[in-house]
Amino acid sequence: MTSANVDLVRSIYAAWERGDYSSAEWADPQIEFVHADGPAPDSWRGPEGLAEGTRAWINVWEGMRAQAEDYRDLDGGRVLVLAHYSGRAKTSGLDLGRIATAGAGVFYLRDGKVMRIVQYFDRDRALAALGLA
Repeated sequence: MTSANVDLVRSIYAAWERGDYSSAEWADPQIEFVHADGPAPDSWRGPEGLAEGTRAWINVWEGMRAQAEDYRDLDGGRVLVLAHYSGRAKTSGLDLGRIATAGAGVFYLRDGKVMRIVQYFDRDRALAALGLA
């Protein structure tokens, strides 16, 4: 049986996997969105910041997709998503699928809303940050 937090994160990722980033009704008004590593680490706040951060990431890639492979319910209202990224960098032509990009996202939830998302391009870095390495 999955938790309500995992179910919510699954629904968010299901939309993202289809390339649909239009909904943020699941986001807290003060959400923090962080790219912890990768080509352009940065952070944003609020729904507008979430949209800006998402655009910043997507606009670097052609056909960017994140495919979730596992969801882990962690303590403290956190959900870890292990994912693979695919797409091609618009500037360099780097094909993420060729370098087997295994990333992760950590969702922090409270009262049915996502308070914070930390995306990691490097899965090992995410696991180390969570003390799971």
